[in-house]
Amino acid sequence: MHSTDIAHARTPEPATGDRRRWFALAIVMTAAFMDLVDVTIVNIAVPSIQRDEGATFSQIQWITAGYALAFAAGLVTGGRLGDIHGRKRVFLVGIGGFTVASALCGLAVNPEMLVASRILQGAMAALMVPQVLSIVHATFPAHERGKVFGLFGAIVGLGAVSGPLLGALLTEGNLFGLEWRPIFLINLPVGVAALVLGSRFITESKAPRALKLDLPGVALVTLALLMLLYPLTRGRELGWPVWGYVSMAGALVVFAALVAYERAKGARDGSPLIELSLFRVKSFAAGIAVQTVFGVGLGVFFLVWTLYMQIGLGWSALRAGLTGVPFSVAVSVAAGMSVQQLVPRFGRKVLQAGALVMAAGVLIYLAEAERYGLGITSWQMALPLVVMGAGMGLIVAPLTDAVLSEVPREHAGSASGLINTVQQMGHALGLGLVSVVFFGVIDERLAPAEVGPAFVDGFTHALGWVAAVLGAIFLLMFALPKRPAQHVEGAADAEETAAVAGAKEPELVP
Repeated sequence: MHSTDIAHARTPEPATGDRRRWFALAIVMTAAFMDLVDVTIVNIAVPSIQRDEGATFSQIQWITAGYALAFAAGLVTGGRLGDIHGRKRVFLVGIGGFTVASALCGLAVNPEMLVASRILQGAMAALMVPQVLSIVHATFPAHERGKVFGLFGAIVGLGAVSGPLLGALLTEGNLFGLEWRPIFLINLPVGVAALVLGSRFITESKAPRALKLDLPGVALVTLALLMLLYPLTRGRELGWPVWGYVSMAGALVVFAALVAYERAKGARDGSPLIELSLFRVKSFAAGIAVQTVFGVGLGVFFLVWTLYMQIGLGWSALRAGLTGVPFSVAVSVAAGMSVQQLVPRFGRKVLQAGALVMAAGVLIYLAEAERYGLGITSWQMALPLVVMGAGMGLIVAPLTDAVLSEVPREHAGSASGLINTVQQMGHALGLGLVSVVFFGVIDERLAPAEVGPAFVDGFTHALGWVAAVLGAIFLLMFALPKRPAQHVEGAADAEETAAVAGAKEPELVP
C-alpha cells in the first residue's frame, strides 16, 4: 500500500499480551474504511452535486480526479514520512487533515472550493493510508497477522458494498436540508473519534534506517500528470486550443526528465521516489502497465455509469446505488475464489480469464443499453453487472501478488507502493478521458427531452472504449509469470504487502 521498504521496517516482535493492539487495529481499519467509502460515496452523489451547485462537467471530473491525483502523488512520500517521523504521528496528522478537508468539502460554497477541498482530502489520505501496514507490522506479532489481514479483507468487502448505499441514503435523505453535504460531514465524528483514540492506543514506531524524501520526484510526477489531465478535462469546453496539445506533449518531456532525475538520484543516495531497477523485472513492468491501464478503464466506466443512470435515465441516487449491489457482491465472491482456489491451480490464466469475462460483461451491457434505451430496468442490468463484477474479482485480488512475485525481497515495499500509485494515476487519467469518450459525443446544449437519449449514446460509446481497454489488458497479461513464484525468505512480507496493496482496488466501485 505504500513505498516503505519492508526490509527496513523491522521492529522487535510486539508482545502478544497487550490488548491495546486490537484498539489500534480498529482505529487504523476505520481510517482505511473512511478512505475507501469516501471515493464510492462521492461517485454516487456526483449528479446531485452537479445539479445543486451548477458545476460544469469538467468540475465534476475534478471532484473525483483531483482526489485520485493528490492521493497518487502523495502515497510514496506519505509512507516515507511515516518511516522518518513516526507512523503514529504521521497517521494522526493524516486523519486530522482528512477530517478538516471533509468539513471543507461539506461546507463548500461553490464548485471551485469543493474541488480544492477534494484535492486536500486526497493529499491527507496519502499521509493516513500508507501507515496502516506499518502500524500493523509494528503492533502485531507475525503469527497474528494472517487473522488481521483476513479482517482487513472483510472491511474492504464491506466498504465496497456499503459505500454506494450509504452515499445514496445520505443524498436521498437530504438531512437537515443539506442535500449531498452529509456524505462529507459524516467523516467528522468518525475522524475526531479516531484522532482521540489513536493518540491513546496506537504505539509509535519508526524505521531503523529511513529512506530520504524525494520531493523533486513528487513535483515532477504531479506536474506531468497535471499537464496531461488539465487539457483533457478542459479541452472540450474550450474548443481544444493549441496550448492544450502543447501541454500534453510537454507532459511526455517532463516524464522523461523524471526518469533521468530518478536514475541520477538512485545512483547518488539510493532513495529515489521510483526504484527504476524494478522495471528490469519483466513481470513487474508488465504488471505496472496492467495496473495503469486497468485504472484508466475503471476511471472511465464508474463515472460514466453514475452519470448515465442518474442524469440519463433520471434514476434516484438510491436506485442507482441498489443497482450496483450485484456488481459489488460478484467482485467480493470472485476475489475470494480466485485467490484461494483458482490461482493456485491455473496461475496467470485466471487473470486473463478475468479480463475476458469483464469485457464480455461490458459488451452485454452495451447491447442491452442499445436495445432497451431509456426503458432499461435495474433487473436487466443485473446480468452484465454480475459478469463484469466476477471478471473484476478474478483480476483485482491476485494481480498485486502476481506483479510482486518476481520482485527482489528488499524492494517488496517500494514495489507495492508504486503499484498503488500508478493504479491511482491511471484512475485519474481515466476520469480525465471521460471528456473525450463520453462528453465528446454529447452536444453541449440539449433540450430536456434530448438529455436521456444523448447520455445513452455517450454511455454505449464509452463502453466500447472500456471493452477495448480490457482487450489490451488481456494481451499485456501474457508478460506476467505463468504462476506467481513463492518467495522463500520474504514470503510473509510480500503476502502482507500484497494483501494491503490489493485492498485498495475495490474502492473504485461507485
